Amino acid sequence: MRQEIEQRKQRRILITGGAGFIGSNFVRHWCEKYPSDSIIVLDALTYAGNLNNIADLQDRDNFRFVKGDICDRPLIDRLLREENIDTIAHFAAESHVDRSILGPDAFIKTNIVGSFTLLDSFRHYWIEQGKIHDYLFLHVSTDEVYGSLGQEDPAFRETTAYAPNSPYSASKASSDHLARAYYHTYGMPTIITNCSNNYGPYHFPEKLIPLMCINILLGKPLPVYGDGQNIRDWLYVGDHCHALDTVIHQGKPGETYNIGGNNEVKNIDLVTQLCDLMDELAPNLPVKPARDLIAFVKDRPGHDRRYAIDATKIKTELGWTPQENVEAGLRKTIAWYLNNRDWWQPLLSKEYQDYYQQVYS
Repeated sequence: MRQEIEQRKQRRILITGGAGFIGSNFVRHWCEKYPSDSIIVLDALTYAGNLNNIADLQDRDNFRFVKGDICDRPLIDRLLREENIDTIAHFAAESHVDRSILGPDAFIKTNIVGSFTLLDSFRHYWIEQGKIHDYLFLHVSTDEVYGSLGQEDPAFRETTAYAPNSPYSASKASSDHLARAYYHTYGMPTIITNCSNNYGPYHFPEKLIPLMCINILLGKPLPVYGDGQNIRDWLYVGDHCHALDTVIHQGKPGETYNIGGNNEVKNIDLVTQLCDLMDELAPNLPVKPARDLIAFVKDRPGHDRRYAIDATKIKTELGWTPQENVEAGLRKTIAWYLNNRDWWQPLLSKEYQDYYQQVYS
């Protein structure tokens, strides 16, 4: 690994949304693998951004955290020049479908206007620097832009037509189109990745897997939408970080790469598997078996039935494949939540409880 690091070009990377779930895991991955690179993290620290996710990294000489909004053009312009950025890894986004249904405004602002602000600032900076060929703008997106699949439909490929069904996925589709347009119109080196559902450490409690883990520990009901037959492909966040690393170093500008875990699971099957693993791994649960806590609730409006990723392209062209199956990834995730109560307990704020009641009551 040391020889590999010494042979590669050192990067000065700006990671937006680097205090969020996937972003903070990527920051940790990059710090560990490329300790000589300069890492600048930009995050607005909204409800899902948590400085505790990366607090232990801030004393590194080549690490800088900046609290700020990706819609703040003067800030972006200044950061790119002050830090001589050559790579942007863009994670910053409003990302929860339920919240986009309740209040789409923030999703339009952050995901569309914010992404445009970053792209256009980077374009002017890149031109100013002489259009250096190995600069890169990595836009991290979602499989939800492709819409919903039937039970027998083939998995999403990079050529699948976009058909977003929620304000969240529509806003991400818009930002994807902008990133693509900046490559084809201006020649600016952009790459888009579309990933399936991530899970792992530092995941905000409103999402399915951390929600179930925490509610089991608290003895609270486990709300499952509709009939629980919705299918998702689950990708361990560590695998996702390795995939993005591969794309940054080997990917081709102008291309899109789908990143999946090869783990299609029905929601109800995932929840029951979580319950059984929690019964095994967690001591002194308030309710056991944890399956007794499962409670079906009214379905989400416009709930997509199935997502599935065909990750053939990134495997054949770049040599990446996921390493974790669902059970191994869930065991790691559960162990993290069991060992880090001091991380998740403060997040169960009144605002979070009010939101929870609004969605699941």
